[in-house]
Amino acid sequence: MLEDKNNEKTSLEQLGEFGLIEHLTKDFSIQHSSTFKGIGDDAAVLDFKDKKTVVSTDLLVEGVHFDLSYVPLKHLGYKTVMVNLSDIYAMNATATQITISIAVSNRFPLEALEEFYSGVALAAKIYNVDLIGGDTTSSNKGMLISVTAIGEANEENIVYRNGAKANDLLVLTGDIGAAYMGLQVLEREKEVFKVNPNSNPDLSMYSYIVERQLKPEARKDIVELLEKLEVKPTAMIDISDGLSSEILHLCKNSDVGCNLYEDKIPLDPTVISTCEEFKIDSTTVALSSGEDYELLFTIDQKEFPKIKGNPNLTVIGHMTEKNEGAHLISRNNSKIPITAQGWNSFAKHN
Repeated sequence: MLEDKNNEKTSLEQLGEFGLIEHLTKDFSIQHSSTFKGIGDDAAVLDFKDKKTVVSTDLLVEGVHFDLSYVPLKHLGYKTVMVNLSDIYAMNATATQITISIAVSNRFPLEALEEFYSGVALAAKIYNVDLIGGDTTSSNKGMLISVTAIGEANEENIVYRNGAKANDLLVLTGDIGAAYMGLQVLEREKEVFKVNPNSNPDLSMYSYIVERQLKPEARKDIVELLEKLEVKPTAMIDISDGLSSEILHLCKNSDVGCNLYEDKIPLDPTVISTCEEFKIDSTTVALSSGEDYELLFTIDQKEFPKIKGNPNLTVIGHMTEKNEGAHLISRNNSKIPITAQGWNSFAKHN
């Protein structure tokens, strides 16, 4: 975890909006030739020539999407970028640029925003994207963040949600449920801290799931892997709102059904043990929890030999005819209809 600096804080009022933008973005350099003009004018200018441009935007709100009582600002900056890059990779595209707009209350000094932007800078460096603009303003409701990610791809390589066919295999990257269980651990420790501010929790046994919550990684590597394997998915989506919801999105957009096999869902051992500790069913967590930022995609069965045995990819089911519906095939071979139980940003959350 990162500790706040103990030196004197600098109020944002001293800098003003343009001074703040210049200060926070002075160390960002341009990496892509498609970034014709970055920060410093009324708008950025991009030149993709003969490639298609893909764009995605997300909004993150303090108290809804993140809790600064246990989320370090540097981690938040990093995660903010990941949330959007994942959408670009879900199109089988290469992310190239981002814009970030923030609104903050006067409880945030300059040093806090420097921490946030240091996380943004680390993500931009690792994932090779240019920060090309954004906006800053004041807020009376804490911190709000808006991110836009831009990417490029050849038209023939772009993958949408609507290309799955009956009998296509359903493939998942990595494992799921970890981010949600990491959140449960952090929320529990927050309640302990309220009772005993001197408590010093040992989270070492939960390091994997806590990191999946605080510092997720978008799956740029999967786009590169699929290109190397010469596999083009027929449909793809990222797992941000829960496996069940995302499967239903694919089914609806592609006009197909699905059989998902419970015993094929990849779960990390830490997720399973933490679910047992919290007395939560691990399959329910896998189906309903979000923020894993893994990729879910379908492939033609003839492509299976190319991905067979790859440790990054797990076949978890197959698509069916639309009239068969979407079902979970349980371990005891029961057929249970899949319902959308993922994250709903408009639902009431404790």
